[in-house]
Amino acid sequence: MLPLLAVLIALLAGLIAGKAWERYKLRDGRWVDRRRLRETPHYMLGLNFLVDNQVDQAIEELTHATSTATDALEIEMILGNLYRQKGQVGRAINVHQALLQRPDLTTLEHAYVLLCLGLDFRTGGFVDRALEAFQEVVRLDPRNRYALVNLQKLYEDQHQWSEAARVRDAIARIDDGRPSDDQQILAFLRNEIGTEQARAGELQAAARSFDEAIAIDPRTVPAHLQLGDVRERQGDLAGAIDAWEQLVRPVPDRAYLAFPRLERAYRTIGAPHRFVALCRELIAQNPLDWRARLALARHLTTATHHDQALELLLDALPHNPHGLSIHQEIWQVLRALNLEPSLVQRYVALTRQAVFYLDPHVCVRCRYRSTELLWQCPQCHEWNTFVEERIAPAKVVPASELEPQE
Repeated sequence: MLPLLAVLIALLAGLIAGKAWERYKLRDGRWVDRRRLRETPHYMLGLNFLVDNQVDQAIEELTHATSTATDALEIEMILGNLYRQKGQVGRAINVHQALLQRPDLTTLEHAYVLLCLGLDFRTGGFVDRALEAFQEVVRLDPRNRYALVNLQKLYEDQHQWSEAARVRDAIARIDDGRPSDDQQILAFLRNEIGTEQARAGELQAAARSFDEAIAIDPRTVPAHLQLGDVRERQGDLAGAIDAWEQLVRPVPDRAYLAFPRLERAYRTIGAPHRFVALCRELIAQNPLDWRARLALARHLTTATHHDQALELLLDALPHNPHGLSIHQEIWQVLRALNLEPSLVQRYVALTRQAVFYLDPHVCVRCRYRSTELLWQCPQCHEWNTFVEERIAPAKVVPASELEPQE
């Protein structure tokens, strides 16, 4: 009985000590009540304003909170971050540098303040100082994923792709198989290394880098395209065709990016029928694929098969009625057919509600818009985030609407 009572007393004492340690912190030889620092009305009001995105009011209330609770490290860090958000980078730097002068910071507290300072430097364009800050954070806290991500982005901004890939490898080890975009990012970084090597004329090294990118993530579209380009420059047209064809299987919705290369290559080796077969295969796999129809129509127009080309273009229209490229091709074919009245009437019926536009692409992370497909967003710097934006979804048009009217 006595041993059991002793164990219970020890557990109770441990619980009390743990709660006290959670609530109180020894600073400058005195115990500070952490909870009281957060119970000031200014602190609570500041958080409420912050949630409502009223940054100026949040800064005012949190500043009052720091005047009544001088040991509130976290409040001052928040204040510094808010100054940075408002564009007052110099003030944010001063706040965070002052916090670093405190002699009683723990290692993790020191690392977090340094992280905030690194963000200040990055926002202010002080690249070297930001790099030093993030590197120091990683030294103090090697598993600080946020610092590593910012370090990677800084290396990317400087086109130091090998360093960026090394940092992303470290992030992947931290993620340890958890769902993430590590493989995709590593593949794109390897592709950028290959791009630099190709520009420098190091074709063998570039081909290896593109192969590595594809091995990491077969959906890395630019690696397929550029691997074929390098092989073509090396005189290996068959290998180039194979690289471009390999793009179709993992990413069929991006196959159109290889169409001009494949059409030219097939023509060079005397096998233009292979391009026709490829387009028809893609259309069979995805009946909504308007790009394959457009590419095949252009190919047939070059061969003066205008009737077949127009049929394909009119089939493509319902799947992207606002795409300017389809309409431009239709205009060319109609001119070649001397503007056959029934065909013109059919075209007008299909496009009565259309508003033409250049195929826009939008970043799903930050909504940045571009008329061309980009692999890295110039605004948020994320990889492979652009999708084609449609004014209206693709649809199946009843046969009655496709028939010429009397």
